[in-house]
Amino acid sequence: MAVRRQPRRRRLRRVLVANRGEIAVRVIRACRDLGLETVAVYSEADRDALHVRLADAAVCVGPPPAAESYLDVEAIVAAARDRGADAVHPGYGFLAENADFADAVERAGLVFVGPPGDVMRLMGSKVEARRTMVRAGVPVVPGSDAASDDVAAVCRAAARIDGPLMIKASAGGGGKGMRAVDDRAGLEAAVREAIGEARAAFGDGAVYVERRIERPRHVEVQVLADAHGNVVHLFERECSIQRRHQKVIEETPSPAISPAQRTAMGEAAVAAARAAGYRSAGTVEFLLDADGSFYFLEMNTRIQVEHPVTEAVTGVDLLAWQLRIAAGEAIDFTPEAVRPRGHAIECRLYAEDETRGYMPSCGTITRLREPSGPGIRVDSGVFEGVEVTPHYDPILAKIVAWGATRDEAIARMRRALDETIVQGVRTNVELHRRILAHPDFVAGRIDTAFLDRHADVLLGGDAEPPEEAWVAAALVEALGGARRVAGPARVDAGNRPAEPVSVWRRIGRWEIGGAR
Repeated sequence: MAVRRQPRRRRLRRVLVANRGEIAVRVIRACRDLGLETVAVYSEADRDALHVRLADAAVCVGPPPAAESYLDVEAIVAAARDRGADAVHPGYGFLAENADFADAVERAGLVFVGPPGDVMRLMGSKVEARRTMVRAGVPVVPGSDAASDDVAAVCRAAARIDGPLMIKASAGGGGKGMRAVDDRAGLEAAVREAIGEARAAFGDGAVYVERRIERPRHVEVQVLADAHGNVVHLFERECSIQRRHQKVIEETPSPAISPAQRTAMGEAAVAAARAAGYRSAGTVEFLLDADGSFYFLEMNTRIQVEHPVTEAVTGVDLLAWQLRIAAGEAIDFTPEAVRPRGHAIECRLYAEDETRGYMPSCGTITRLREPSGPGIRVDSGVFEGVEVTPHYDPILAKIVAWGATRDEAIARMRRALDETIVQGVRTNVELHRRILAHPDFVAGRIDTAFLDRHADVLLGGDAEPPEEAWVAAALVEALGGARRVAGPARVDAGNRPAEPVSVWRRIGRWEIGGAR
């Protein structure tokens, strides 16, 4: 009988963090908790960034454009070697799911804090991932067996699938190279558009076709896997509140999952990770149909933006486990030993204007107040005086609220949002307030089209107040009652001052007589 070779354990002393913003800060703090030194990398635009200030050492890897700094594999590997790092943590985004980067780190004699490059390649190909899941018995959405950049071939494959269709890029993500098709008369044009967009975004125009699930929920399962053959799941996260196929609010547990579904979905996620030969923290994403069926969507081979909600309800430090697994340690707990407690919700704080197509907002943060108090956690990458530039993703921070129940978590999140002040850039705080106040969200009646379906209510706008409102404002101002009427400050979209607001501004928000 063959004897299984035990993975080699490696003592880590110094970790280079190949990222920026709030995730770089989170990794640095996890390293510090474990007694590890850190090296930050930064572009010229991030010279004064928070992650640079917190790290033990920092190296400039290039000018502001990400392609010339945070995506420069050679510069980052050289920085790791020059500063004596033992390992490289990629965070999420940038090079986190770049198999060539993982290979380059390993070739340099360093530890890559994540799965092996060949696993990334397998899961990075949507078609190969589908095939792997079918062999592992994980349910997948009915669709084509192969991807192609030939329009006629894709259309022939689509003809064999009943119902509405979704065209997807094999190498893609984030909604690029994706088209929904309801009318088969428009199929050929949609395929051409998807192929062109996929080729421009990923350098690979191959697309495939799936049956589109109507009004699905997006539910993902957190997994941890080590090099000793241990794979565990840490339950699900509901991620259906999205804009442009990117998540805005996440929570756990999902309000739509029964105990039996939770067990089945967790087992499917573990089977998926085993089939892929996975190692590190990862996420298996599913689409949940209205009839309770679920289907494999993809596997994210990195730490997720929304990992804090899982940490809040399980008490498991996912970043610490990433580092421990990378050092060769074995997972020392079983799924049965982890009992989720309470409910957690995360709101992503973006510097953007949802009323203008989610346009990013740039500028200097002149005032910042982050929320605190019972049940509140903030993972932030900014501070007063920092400049928000157009070069990178506009996420500023993540606000996490925990409660014993979902209702308590929602109430605490509302309080946290009311405490949040960001001046100098526009943020999506007001959008989060509207979502959390919407009766369908409160009742858990959500799906991936929630924001689009309720756009008229949730996205607000700059409609002109009625003439009566301006007359009332003039009367109040003339009577010297502006300060009395203004009352306690409100923070509109995270940008309004904390001082009492002029009655004219309040009328501009239609707040006379309580009308909003």
